[in-house]
Parts: sequence; C-alpha cells; structure tokens
Amino acid sequence: MGASRGGDASVALDAARRSDLLEPGRPVVVLLSGGRDSTCLLDIAVTVAGRAAVSALHVNYGLRAQARADERHCAELCAGLGVPLAVHRAQRTAPGNLQAWAREVRYRAGGELAAQRGALLAAGHTLSDQAETVLYRLAASPGRRALLGMRPREGALVRPLLEVTREQTAAHCRARGLSWREDETNDSDVYARARVRADLLPALRSLHPAAEANVARTIGLLRDEAEVLDSVVAAVLDGRDRLPVEELRALPPALGGSWRGRWPRRLRGAWRPRPPRACRRSWRWTRGARAPRWTSGRACARCSSAAR
Repeated sequence: MGASRGGDASVALDAARRSDLLEPGRPVVVLLSGGRDSTCLLDIAVTVAGRAAVSALHVNYGLRAQARADERHCAELCAGLGVPLAVHRAQRTAPGNLQAWAREVRYRAGGELAAQRGALLAAGHTLSDQAETVLYRLAASPGRRALLGMRPREGALVRPLLEVTREQTAAHCRARGLSWREDETNDSDVYARARVRADLLPALRSLHPAAEANVARTIGLLRDEAEVLDSVVAAVLDGRDRLPVEELRALPPALGGSWRGRWPRRLRGAWRPRPPRACRRSWRWTRGARAPRWTSGRACARCSSAAR
C-alpha cells in the first residue's frame, strides 16, 4: 500500500488507477468539499471514468462563515470540469458530536444520490487520513479491529486515494492548475483528529519519512490476519448463528475476540446472560474478557447468580 512522496502529479492518478475502484464509463458521485483531496479526486474521476459518468455532491453545513464561498468554489470547479453538481444544505437541529453529525449527513446524502443514479460514491480519503485514523483509534479504541483502518471499498463507497498522501493530492492540483479551499477547523486543536494531524503525524515523519506508508503496510498485514481469524471462527461456528458460553470460554482469546468483534449483535442477543432491568446498566462485557463482568454498581439478589 505504499506510495512515494514525490511531487509528480501523476502519482495520484497512477495510484487511483491501480486501485481499480474507478472504471471507464461507470457512474460515480464524488463527495466534494472543495479541499485539495476531493478536488484531486474529482479531476481524477473525470480522467478515469469519463466526464459523462461523473457527478459531484457538495454538502453545505452552514457552520462556517466561509460556507457559501466554499459552495460557490465547488460550483465553479464543477463548471470548469464539465461535471454536474448537486448541493445539499444541512441544518443542525440538535446538540451532540458535531463531526459525527456532519459525517452522517454527508454519507446519507451521498448514498441516496448515488443510489438514485446507480453510481458508486467516492470519498477523497488519503494515506494521510488513513494514518490519522489508525493513530486516533489506537489511542481511543483499543482492539485489533480498531486498527484495520478504512477499507478501500465498503459496498458502493470507494476510496481511490488511500495510497496517496495529502502532499501528493496538492501536487496534483497544482500541476493541473486547480485551486482548492482550506478549512481552518482542520487546524483547530478543539478536535482530536486535528491534534493528530498537527502534532502526531509530523512527529512520526521526523522519525521516518515513510511513516504513513509504513502504517498503511501494517494495516494491510493486520487485515490479512483478520481474514484468517474470521475464517477460523467460521469453521468453529460450522454454520451456527449462536455459540454457547461454554464453547466461547474454551476458545483462545484471539478467536473469542474475533467473534465478539464480528458479531456483536449476536453476542448481545443470542446467549449473553440478561440481568433484571433494574441492574442491567451494571452488566456488560469487558473488552478482552472471556466472561461478563460487573463493571459498576452491585448485583441484586435476583441476578447475583448470573454475575458469578
């Protein structure tokens, strides 16, 4: 999964072609923020898939003073490339995680538009984004599956630039004479991902210039190993959709963890002991445990036997 860090604009195009995620004549909707990565992706999609097959979607969240200017920029960019642009204007109506809300809005609107057009949905995530994702998850979400990163393809969603660094998408845009917009919130230390981008990634690059590519290679190895574990779990299940607690406890920890990571809903509903409603908040699986544990509160008389 490695990619060179050269400034040649052909690097991004060649990497996207190698991914085989964009095909000549196959319809694709590009998620277009107006930033360097999505601008690069749109231009590459036109080159690979053909202008007639490409359309773009810009989501205006209305959260920044520059939101209208971003929308106008995307309209001008698409007009210059001969690509139709759809704009979705979102309105936030409830408090909560802002980035999670924006992500949900973006993918819902993109998925609906792509489905209407019988198209793929392309996102401009890069090798740099991949490294940031894994580093963030490493700190915030311990577990093997948290380290598998973003997949190049998830259903109709494709990420053709996962072998390309952020510097290389900028080089492509410069070589093609394409301007882009900068989102100042990407540099704000309010968001954990921004702190990873501003502090942690540069520190890793100072240790080794190929840090991002090496993270990507590690993701590939972990994903290969995950597929092996999943196949072993499938063999253990032998066509069953439930697993008795005794059998789960007898499995090696890695296999038990693979089961819980892959089928969490089945784990919750198929065989996990369910305490009375009054105590249910205190009862849950602890990551990496072979059996349920009480993590808070105290067991009542009715469920103390289950807690054992």
